[in-house]
Amino acid sequence: MKEVIFTDKATKPTATYSQAVKVGRQVYLAGVCGDDPVTGKIMGDGDIAIETRYAMENLRNTIEAAGGCMNDLVMVQIYINDIEKMDTVNPVYASYFENGYLPARIAMEVSKFAGGANLEINAFAVIE
Repeated sequence: MKEVIFTDKATKPTATYSQAVKVGRQVYLAGVCGDDPVTGKIMGDGDIAIETRYAMENLRNTIEAAGGCMNDLVMVQIYINDIEKMDTVNPVYASYFENGYLPARIAMEVSKFAGGANLEINAFAVIE
């Protein structure tokens, strides 16, 4: 059975999709950007570290709304408008996981995001 996950503590959908869908112990998390959940504004004024932190908070708040935690993520996809910025993104990203755990991941450069974002992150989780 599918369960749609929604939380006010994370990015609200800007189109026709759910923040996440839970199927049994599996959770499919939609892409999140570094926007403030209250204002919808992309944060950081171009500072990719700040934007990454907001995106990771949105991701964490969504997985927690599904009953999981960041260490339940098994696959993460990061889309960024300048792959050279990954050196700044990586330490912020890694700080959200405990005990040396890091999920499988892909990072790729894309040309443009809606709303002026510089990155978007989506994930897949299995809740233990």
